[in-house]
Amino acid sequence: MMKRAIVIGASSGIGREVCKLLIADGWHVGIAARREDKLAEIKAASPQSVEMMRIDVTADDAPERLLALVKALGGVNLFVFCSGVGKQNAGLDRGVELSTVDVNVKGFTCMIDTIFNYMAENLGGDIAVISSIAGTKGLGVAPSYSATKAYQNTYVQALEQLANMRRLHIRFTDICPGFVDTPLLAGGKYPMLMDKTVVARKLLRAVKAHRHVRVIDWRYRILVFFWRLIPNFIWRKLNIKS
Repeated sequence: MMKRAIVIGASSGIGREVCKLLIADGWHVGIAARREDKLAEIKAASPQSVEMMRIDVTADDAPERLLALVKALGGVNLFVFCSGVGKQNAGLDRGVELSTVDVNVKGFTCMIDTIFNYMAENLGGDIAVISSIAGTKGLGVAPSYSATKAYQNTYVQALEQLANMRRLHIRFTDICPGFVDTPLLAGGKYPMLMDKTVVARKLLRAVKAHRHVRVIDWRYRILVFFWRLIPNFIWRKLNIKS
């Protein structure tokens, strides 16, 4: 049985690395993002293994384009959502906040619902989402980013419960990395920065092991553990800059 995967947000960062690893492992991969030139580079390197589709997850035609990519691929066993935006926004610029919500909530929900409904009618599959440890607590320096990542964490958990209620063979893996060396963080200085290839490899390992939630890596697992122990009345007064 051919292994078929779709990666949303495949043009750069973790998504691009996931594509490379899947192709090397013999998967037939459908790649999607807004930048067609970057997608074309991946396809040119492995033309027999790749189908591509330009998809803006916030556009009205995103569900139709995703289903068209599934059809071109001949089905899908694994869906990986890597698309996302986020900026530090202590000045609370409205445009930054709303554009983050547009991609990380509206676009995310649209894509996940579309593939969930497809898998519900086609023998199931695996859905992996790259969220963030930022969803653990509200971050004053990045309000919409931390809030939208908390939304993603909860939404994946809810759909996992829904799949069980409906007795569907759909498995979810919520990948929660910390700071990863991708274009999203270009120009900044961040502690405990992780290599995107390492994160991509651990993502696929977590999916294969059917992990429900995976914080990457051990340093961030320790950090998240202690974050969760901090009472809210103390958290509200902390000065966290990054």
